[in-house]
Amino acid sequence: MPVLDAQVHAYERDHPGRPWAAVLHGPPEVTGDQMVAAMDEVGVDGALLVSPFTMYRFDASYALEVYAKHPTRFRLIKPVDPEDPAVADTIAEWAATPGAVAIRIMLNRVAAEDPGDPGLNRVLAAAARHALPVNLLAWGRIDQARGLAARHPDARVVIDHLGLQQPFEPPAPPEPFGELLQVLALAALPNVAIKITGACTLSHEPFPYRDIWDPLARIFDAFGIERCMWGTDWTRAAGLLTYREGVEAFRVTDRLSDGGRAALMGGTLQEIYGWRD
Repeated sequence: MPVLDAQVHAYERDHPGRPWAAVLHGPPEVTGDQMVAAMDEVGVDGALLVSPFTMYRFDASYALEVYAKHPTRFRLIKPVDPEDPAVADTIAEWAATPGAVAIRIMLNRVAAEDPGDPGLNRVLAAAARHALPVNLLAWGRIDQARGLAARHPDARVVIDHLGLQQPFEPPAPPEPFGELLQVLALAALPNVAIKITGACTLSHEPFPYRDIWDPLARIFDAFGIERCMWGTDWTRAAGLLTYREGVEAFRVTDRLSDGGRAALMGGTLQEIYGWRD
């Protein structure tokens, strides 16, 4: 089973040809080539490359360039704007783009709070028509995410980063899993899956981050491993751990069976995002 990271970012240094909208916490650049080199060092076969909203907003042009150079190593996810009246056309165009496998809504940044918001529902309906999973950055908005998923049972909804707010630098929050019960309630909806991305950044311990495993086990039990996907959230996590540590923590733990590890670190992602080659 290939090892597939459910979320990484790649970006160039800020330059006039593709200026940043804002600064993302992390290195001054992590190009596609550099991301591939980091993956090669630790035996990660591929990754979902999420165009970084902080820098590029809704422009996925750099991610497309990276994919063109490394088509066997990445699949692409792009943020979309639910306030754009033409968002359904954007989603249709993205669905026809080589390498594109999903869209993303920055639910807690650029979206109305009402689960009945027409723009949000337009996005989920269009994504369902094109069989594109909708990734939700939803910490602080879990109840809204639940409402949206319930309104669109034909849409595959993926909750980013455990549905929990995660730090950009040490220390981890005092109660990093304080909203876990809200997250677990999402498991009642069969169209909802969850990314176990950035989990190591919630630890109060050094590698191998043993204190995250009891709450993670509750998520695995609620959703089933077939709806859970490991990932590093590189490069957002760069201030708290190395890429190797984010990978190896899930390899060395005794809290996963061999089959569970294979599903969590690649198998589930292949199924949900249709990554077959």
